[in-house]
Amino acid sequence: MNIRPYHPRDLNVLIELTIETFGPFFDNHFRPLAGEVIFQHQHGRWADDYRAQVPALHDPAADKHVAVGETGDGAIAGYVAWQVDPARRHGDVVILAVAATHRRGHLGTALCEHAFARMTEDDVEVATIGTGGTDSFHAPARALYESLGCVPVHVAVYFKEL
Repeated sequence: MNIRPYHPRDLNVLIELTIETFGPFFDNHFRPLAGEVIFQHQHGRWADDYRAQVPALHDPAADKHVAVGETGDGAIAGYVAWQVDPARRHGDVVILAVAATHRRGHLGTALCEHAFARMTEDDVEVATIGTGGTDSFHAPARALYESLGCVPVHVAVYFKEL
């Protein structure tokens, strides 16, 4: 697996990878949990939200970066996006997405370590990375982040249909 900098030709693949990665959460976990009204209000256009978000993830002039993990034949298997706030010496992993066929092969670990190393080069002292709480969909991400030495801070978000 090779980790390389983002190139604009990667954009469409990264958008589709993001939608494929997070679609099961929205459709199979959040929608049944929250109900249709809350789902539509909060995430009814989640795929379009990613189509708008992903193109803005890489902007080095604004301290936003993307690194891509690709297989030996050049196929994109995952990516990590992070941003740095130099004044606060803070970094934030915004998205980590790994194709289903490449999960459990340590690509997520390698991508996170890559992002953390780049942040260290940028004098970042504290980095954040987030995922869902107690649901089964996010369990692998929680385990990964904890294996990397990240400390979980549990937050509860409640929704109520009015």
